[in-house]
Amino acid sequence: MKKYLLLILTVVFAVVLAACSGGTEQGSSSTNDTGNEQEKENKEEQPVKEEPEQVTLRMSWWGSQGRHDMTLKIIELYEEQNPHVKIEPEFTGFDGYFERMAAQAAGNNLPDIMQQNFGEYLNLYASQGLLADLNPFVKDGTLNLDGVSETVMDSGIKDDKLLGIPTGTNALTALYDPAMMEEAGVEMKHDWTWEDYENVVTAVKDKTGNFGARLPEPKNIFEYYLREQGYRLFNDDGTGLGYDDDQLLIDYFKLNLKLYEAGSLPGYDVIQQVQGPEDELIVHGKAAIDWRWSNQVGVVTTASGRELELNLLPGANNTKGMYLKPAMFWSIAENSTKKEEAAKFIDFFTNNIEVYNIGGTDRGIPIKEEIRNAMSANLGDVDKKVFEYIEYVTENSTPIDSNFPPEASEVLTELANVDEMVMYKKLSPEEGAAEFRKEAETILNRKK
Repeated sequence: MKKYLLLILTVVFAVVLAACSGGTEQGSSSTNDTGNEQEKENKEEQPVKEEPEQVTLRMSWWGSQGRHDMTLKIIELYEEQNPHVKIEPEFTGFDGYFERMAAQAAGNNLPDIMQQNFGEYLNLYASQGLLADLNPFVKDGTLNLDGVSETVMDSGIKDDKLLGIPTGTNALTALYDPAMMEEAGVEMKHDWTWEDYENVVTAVKDKTGNFGARLPEPKNIFEYYLREQGYRLFNDDGTGLGYDDDQLLIDYFKLNLKLYEAGSLPGYDVIQQVQGPEDELIVHGKAAIDWRWSNQVGVVTTASGRELELNLLPGANNTKGMYLKPAMFWSIAENSTKKEEAAKFIDFFTNNIEVYNIGGTDRGIPIKEEIRNAMSANLGDVDKKVFEYIEYVTENSTPIDSNFPPEASEVLTELANVDEMVMYKKLSPEEGAAEFRKEAETILNRKK
């Protein structure tokens, strides 16, 4: 009996153990399966982070060596923050820049991002359909232009297309050496006339032996000369010049020729040796006045190593002649296959204070108010002068003329050629004025 009971207990115990063991095994299997499925679901729910596609952008600009160095630092900063982007720089001085661009345009090979110039060149490229419309990138938020004045943005619009984002604003200035003026016993004032100008440069020549001023470039200074007297360089429809009386150009030629013959202005033989702002006569203490865009004041002052001051250009109505101008534009080539990435760089340049901490006012006063305010707190002496000058010109100027026809660059080249022939006395001022009108009208009506 005892053996029988022991046998029964043994069997029952074995069954219980088997049941317990089977239950534990089943439970373990179920838990593992559920955990694996949950882990799988979690992995499926988390999006796979895709690395951005590697992009190479070509970018071109003109400028001094100082601008090249600063721009390369800005590019390096952008590449650090956007490691999927590589920017290949292409830069030269202003001379030859647009000749190279023309060759690239002919081969449908313009850079993705390019520095463009207001007026003759922007309108020329626009007429040929070479520039991309940036409006879509503004609308989708790629380009943040909030707070930029309409006046500033209008300068980059042609036929309702936004073809360029201004890098900043600037203005023409008569940059001068105050020490040389003091030595000559003359004083500079904003409200000076062309007669005052003649007296100043003559006094500098007589008292110091230096040139009173750099020889003016007709491309900019003659246009200002016309504006100051109530005229424009081109008429409304771009079929002719904006002034009828050639005496205006004759008087301009005569003034420069008179001062050149007196030794108060250098001739073209001297000017043609200047390869950039660092080579200018004022930098080397050989001229008291230099005609300069305000965004170039920094590089010229740094190169000179001494204090220089800014003044309005001369003229009885100089506030009428003065105007604010986009220092230059950033544009995107229509042939670019990477327009969105190019737009992102322009947005970075426009909205990043670090860009202007590197570049200062070299490409003009920033178009964004918050950037201007941020810069104002830490301006160096030279940039502070430029800021104050632009504020003054803003209140003492008239709107820029934007009616440059596509052929304007050819017309301005012809004006420079004629100016040189007059200065070399191959043409009289009267002959030069007549020659310029004839050539300008031929160019402007060639295809009309």
